[in-house]
Amino acid sequence: MCGIVGIVGNTNENVLPLVLGGLERLEYRGYDSAGIALVHQNSIVRVRAIGKLSNLQEKLRGMVGIIGQVGIGHTRWATHGKPTENNAHPLMSKDVAVVHNGIIENHKGLRFFLENDGYVFSSETDTEVIAHLLQRELSRGFPPLEAMRNCIEIMDGTFAIAAVFSSLEDKIIVARRKSSLAVGFASDSKKNSHMCVGSDVGALSCMCDEVAYLEDDDIAEISEKDAVFFDKNLNKVERKKYKVLSDGCSAEKGVYPHFMLKEIMDQPSAIRKTILHNKIDASIFDNVSRISIVACGTSYHAGMVARYWFERFLKIPTNVEIASEFRYRSPIIEDNTLLISISQSGETLDTLAAIEYAESNSNCKTASIVNVKNSAVDRASDIVFYSEAGIEVGVASTKCFSAQLTILACLAFCKNEFLSGQLQNVPTFCEEVLTLSDEIKQLAEIVSQSSNAIYLGRGSMFPIALEGALKLKEISYIHAEGFAAGEMKHGPIALIDDHVPVVLLCPHNELFEKTASNVQEALARGNNIIVVTDVDGEKLLPKEVRKLVLPSVHSVIAPIVYSAIAPIIYSIPLQLLAYHTAILLGTDVDRPRNLAKSVTVE
Repeated sequence: MCGIVGIVGNTNENVLPLVLGGLERLEYRGYDSAGIALVHQNSIVRVRAIGKLSNLQEKLRGMVGIIGQVGIGHTRWATHGKPTENNAHPLMSKDVAVVHNGIIENHKGLRFFLENDGYVFSSETDTEVIAHLLQRELSRGFPPLEAMRNCIEIMDGTFAIAAVFSSLEDKIIVARRKSSLAVGFASDSKKNSHMCVGSDVGALSCMCDEVAYLEDDDIAEISEKDAVFFDKNLNKVERKKYKVLSDGCSAEKGVYPHFMLKEIMDQPSAIRKTILHNKIDASIFDNVSRISIVACGTSYHAGMVARYWFERFLKIPTNVEIASEFRYRSPIIEDNTLLISISQSGETLDTLAAIEYAESNSNCKTASIVNVKNSAVDRASDIVFYSEAGIEVGVASTKCFSAQLTILACLAFCKNEFLSGQLQNVPTFCEEVLTLSDEIKQLAEIVSQSSNAIYLGRGSMFPIALEGALKLKEISYIHAEGFAAGEMKHGPIALIDDHVPVVLLCPHNELFEKTASNVQEALARGNNIIVVTDVDGEKLLPKEVRKLVLPSVHSVIAPIVYSAIAPIIYSIPLQLLAYHTAILLGTDVDRPRNLAKSVTVE
């Protein structure tokens, strides 16, 4: 979602290049416009542009005198108002410029109030009310810090706000409620160390070694050498500092044309590291009579796979919930429940809200699986497991999904020494699957010529079918849907014809014969049937269907193990199918339209 960066430079330093650098490191989040504001000689200079950050940079190249010791920048993902330059951040009133993540839920009422007070709006955004509210408080004689306090008192909703004032050439005022915001502290160990603020630690990591996170309704005043934190009553408070554990400057594509392809190829390494760093103590399940998993998007699909594993191998009833719906049905959570939240970024607002609901309505134990240490979900949970995937830049998650599945498998198999040991083989199997990239590219030629696609799977392959369809939608913009194969005759079969590719996941396991029947049914109605199977399954499937044959693993592991780990292995060819299809169609695979890496609003 939207990204914020703010920097207070050293005396007489121009922070424009640093602000732009921070915005570059936020590009992966997804956005449709960008802008900056600098304070210089008691005035604010603002420049905005729609589209890519390169458009903003090009606009700045044609301007002179854009300097300032203090600057804020923003990448906007449109919510209120279309992606136009007028709606791009920063939004301004006379003496203040504001960038904002989140949604001001009572913005219509505030806008009506401000317009009656003579304030003129130039945008359709909810954010502009913040700028005018701050200006109103300044006009009433309040200094910037108190103006911010008065402003957030009357706003409902979620926000991370960074504001600069024409009267403050060396300070940024920030505030936060339910939307992540971190302050970075200058360190002599960094070549370009500065005091800074951002919605994403990755945007700050080149400039600081430590960060502190604002808590709900905190306000902070950031200056050249320090930051002072206040609660909603403007009482000074201390906020814990955390070491920055990853360097957002280090993400490089290397020899690969796209981050997504690199991250697909990184999966064996990510899985190995995740297994190595997640030694599970089975006592986590002591006195647990139910597991509830909450997650969104790709992470939700990982949770769906885990339900099969937990119920089969741990014998614990498990339900999986879409985090954005969880609290709205007023779920009953018993104290002996283990709530597992899954979030790649650790900042997903709906997942955080689900944790808060569970903690407010029960004494259940909370665990989380995240890829970003010290993230909001991490800090909110009793127990944390880290997917060791490293920085994932591509918006469509690949290696983080595999790492999440790996942790969930470690949890599910923790009471079975044999199964746990067999997880060590998964990275090698994945490496063999990755050698099929050229074959998958040929299948992508078929998929790229369609407008719709169907993915089918049974058992733990059903969530992988959902994930495969999601990947194709995300980056190729082809409409694709995943279904449980047993539901094929209950509606989806009506969609099958010669123009609709059907991708069936058909490992040779205990459900093979049933899925093979679906293959026959699909073949009778269309000629673009693609079956992902293995050496043993290939022998038993019709010659007329196109097959992607994964390397045989039966010679290495027992059938029960193969059935258990198949979701991790079978997800990879579907990622490659989506990638190659998108490349053939010429889309931006790393930054697909309208999507964001981290969803920080409801």
